This record gives sequence, C-alpha cells and structure tokens, in this order.
Amino acid sequence: MTVLRHSDQFLLLRGERWHYHRRVPAKFKHVDPRTFVRVGLDTEVLKVARMRRDALVEADDAYWTSLLLAEVEGDSANDTAKAAAAKRYESANARAMARGFAYAPAETLGASAELADLMQRIQLLEWGTSPAHPPSMQDAEALLGAVPAPVAEDDKTTVSEAFQLYLDEIAFDEQYNKSPKQKYSWEKTKRTSINYFIDVIGDLPIAAISRDDALSYRNWWMERMIPREEGEKPAKPNTANRHIGNMRTLHEAYFSHKGDEERLNPFRKMFFKGESRVDVPPFEDDWVRSKILAPGIFDDLRWELRCIIYVLIETGCRTSEICNLLPEDIKLKANVPFIRIRPRQNREIKTETSIRDIPLVGVALEAMRAAPEGFEHYRDRGELVSANLMKAFRQRGLFPTTDHVIYSFRHAFEKRMLEAGLDYGLRCTLMGHKTDRPAYGDGGSMAYRRDELMKIAHLVPDGLKFSD
Repeated sequence: MTVLRHSDQFLLLRGERWHYHRRVPAKFKHVDPRTFVRVGLDTEVLKVARMRRDALVEADDAYWTSLLLAEVEGDSANDTAKAAAAKRYESANARAMARGFAYAPAETLGASAELADLMQRIQLLEWGTSPAHPPSMQDAEALLGAVPAPVAEDDKTTVSEAFQLYLDEIAFDEQYNKSPKQKYSWEKTKRTSINYFIDVIGDLPIAAISRDDALSYRNWWMERMIPREEGEKPAKPNTANRHIGNMRTLHEAYFSHKGDEERLNPFRKMFFKGESRVDVPPFEDDWVRSKILAPGIFDDLRWELRCIIYVLIETGCRTSEICNLLPEDIKLKANVPFIRIRPRQNREIKTETSIRDIPLVGVALEAMRAAPEGFEHYRDRGELVSANLMKAFRQRGLFPTTDHVIYSFRHAFEKRMLEAGLDYGLRCTLMGHKTDRPAYGDGGSMAYRRDELMKIAHLVPDGLKFSD
C-alpha cells in the first residue's frame, strides 16, 4: 500500500479543478506501459480532491498488484489467478467510488431503471477524454461495470446446508408467528423445491451455481410440462414457477445474509408464462338448500365437522379460520352474536385485511351455539378438516362439478352478497379483502352487518342436527 509523502501528493491543479496525476512506479513498468496516470477529479475543493485521490491511489495499487499476480506461474497459478481477480475487482470498486459512483455490474446498469445512471457514467468518460488522453481501460471497466465479482471459492456451503441456515437463522422472522402446523407446511413446500433442485442438478456449493445450472433446471421443468404419455398429468407453469422461485429466494437470502447483496442471482428473471389457474365455482343457493342443508345428510359425520360446514356457509370464512377459533373469539352473549378472526403470536392469518368481525346468522349461529368453545379437536389441523370434508362431500355426491371444492362456500358467500346488493365496502370487510375505497368507517356496526347478512341467509331447516 502506497504511503503518501505529503498531503497533496499526486494532486495537480489545472485551472480551477484538481486532477490525479501519478507516474507509474518503475516496478510496474513491465506490466503497465503508461508513463503517467491522469484522472480529472471533477472538483475545485481540495478536501474533496484528497479523498478522491486516496481512492484512486488504492485502486491503482490494487490494479498493479493484480497485473503482477497474473504473471505468476507454477503450482500456485490457480490461487494467484483468484487473488488477481479479487484485486482487479477491488480496484474497480475503488476507482468507481473516486469518480462519484458506486460500482455496479454491467447487467444491472443495462436495466431500464438504471439508464439515467448509465448515461451519466458514459458522459463522465467522454468529458474526460481528448485525442491525447483517451479514457483508460481501467476507468471504463470501473464505471461501466465490466469487472466480474470474484467467485467466493472458499465458500463451500452446499444448497442443503444453505437451506438449513435459512430455516435456522435467515428466515427466523418469517416463522415467528406461525403455529407448529403452519411452520411444518411452510417448510415442507420450500424443502420440496430444494430437493427437486438437488435431485436434478446436485447438492452443489451454492456459490458455484451457474446460470447454465439454473437453465438446466428450468429445462427440466419445461420437459415436465409436456405430457409424454396418454393420461400423464403434466406440471403446470405456476408449479414450476413456485419451485424455481423458492431456489431464487434461497440464493438471494443466503448471499444477502452473507453481505454479498451484489451477487447476480442465477435464477433471475426465470419464470414460465401461461395460465394454469382453475376458477373455483360457487355453490348455487338451490343446491345448498336442497342438498347440503338436507336434514340427515351429515348425521353420521363427526359433529364438529357438521358445525364447521354450517359456519362456512353463512360466514364466507376460510376453513383454517373457523377450526382455529378460540373461546375468546366467539361472542355469543353479545347483543349481536359474532366471531372474531384475529392473528396470534403462535398463529398467522393470511393477510392483514383478514382481521375482521363477522355476525352469526342462520345455520352459522346455531352451529356456534353448539360449539361455544370452538373446535378444539381440529385446532391447527385445517388440512385434516379440508381433507375430511372433501371426502365426505364426494361420498355423498355434494359437488355439482369436479371443479367444486370446499372453498366454493367462500365464493358462494361473496356471490350472494353481490347479487343482494350489499355495499361494496361491507362485502370487502366481511370477506377480509383489501379495498381501495377510503376507510370512512369500520364496515358498519355489528347490527348493520347482521341485518345486511339476513338478506342472504338460508332458512334453518327443521330437523337439522348440530350436535350429537
């Protein structure tokens, strides 16, 4: 590292502006043919010029050292090449900083959001040139992001090890409010994605994953999206996108955690277009009244499942929201009985707008009177409830089409409110949907909500059984 002999060494005042002016040291003459290094510092302030001069001194020292290292031959050639690449990258960063810019890879400078910044860099190179003194290769590389970041070869952390770190530390906050079952489901989905990549490409060091590896993985998914045999069910675009996206998230989170935010993600901008979503149709009112609310149809079903069905019909709630109600969420003694959907420290809900209070009417009110403490047997077991209800409905022929599912109750609730002319803001409140309408109130009083829902409530049939 060069030690300056005095505070203004390598500084030259030309007119009113300061320049960096340095003779190439003799020991570097054979690797750098220039006699002098000249760079305009674009300032009239001596203090600023000194700071930019210091950065350029550091950059040139690193650059010349990288040239010497590149000459080394023998058994240590690979190590010296790595050191040279690191020094070159260090030099480019320092040189860009001295010219008033943060170093950025060429790939990011080419993005539309960075075009203004790119033009400023090009203009700076043009303004400092003349036929006698064209811009140096080093300045051009530094300002235009042409020096690749050195690969952290010493980081041998494999994909599986990086994922374990992600679970244990990096994504701690993502799991903090999840229930044990929610944590299990969250981790299971991501682990499936990681295992797919390991099975197809291998458990590589995460630092060694190349764009070619990512493209090979994408091509594997592409092949799975093409049916090969009659009756074979191909993968859907959103399935492939989810698994590729989980690898992209892991790579970004791992290197951000390590402080290497600038590393290019090999899975960047990698996704499949295409519609694969199946619209869930609602249950029609006549079907619900004649089939699902028929007395006796669920008498052999566990009573908690019967009650959950009836609450779903008249609240539009998600299955997980109903089976995780706590006693304090059930307000049967209020002037207008209602349930509260709230997150807790050990359980998340889907979105912030899902927090809501829903009045109980019709069969939902009778069902919650039968279960004033909630459904303890099914608490945090939403997947089991959904699976049992799907089986029960299929066995009884209660799905009008193969596209109908238990979630069709939620869609039916929304459709009924719309067709009955209920206020848009109230509909959003009861569904837990986000609305762009200004929040002038809280969705109306509970009595108002109840009266509006009574417009769509099904009659409670005689003989309907709520408890054993």
